[in-house]
Amino acid sequence: MGVGKTTVGALLAERLGVPHRDTDADIVAAQGREIADIFVDEGESYFRGLEREAVRTAVAEHAGVLALGGGAILDESTRELLSAHPVVYLSMDVEEAVKRTGLNQARPLLAVNPRKQWRELMEARRTLYTEVARVVVATDGRTPEEVAQAVLDALELKDA
Repeated sequence: MGVGKTTVGALLAERLGVPHRDTDADIVAAQGREIADIFVDEGESYFRGLEREAVRTAVAEHAGVLALGGGAILDESTRELLSAHPVVYLSMDVEEAVKRTGLNQARPLLAVNPRKQWRELMEARRTLYTEVARVVVATDGRTPEEVAQAVLDALELKDA
């Protein structure tokens, strides 16, 4: 959350000359409401089902850079689907998350004691992120442009 998946993904797509897509944006567009509202109205399990289908559809239809929501990798079938693709895990520590987002935006999984919940989420997810990722790129103290370049370098890709 707040690591810059969408921003960095858009920069990467531009540099590579390919389209960019964000599965969270796909869900919002299809549902006509924000993710936080889906969590409140329908619950996390319902949202995760939407997310699983959004990722499956995007991977099948999209040839470019794809940004996934931070919880997408919780689903085993999604992790299996991603194993055939060059996945990048953008990492950051909680202090950087506080700087970037304040941890006070409409993030449904961080409603109470956001720093503690962020740490717990990351501890639970980090292993899954590293399991599916071909490379890990730290974002702490870097601009989105610097992160995009680090991703290109890590994947040994060149700008278009």
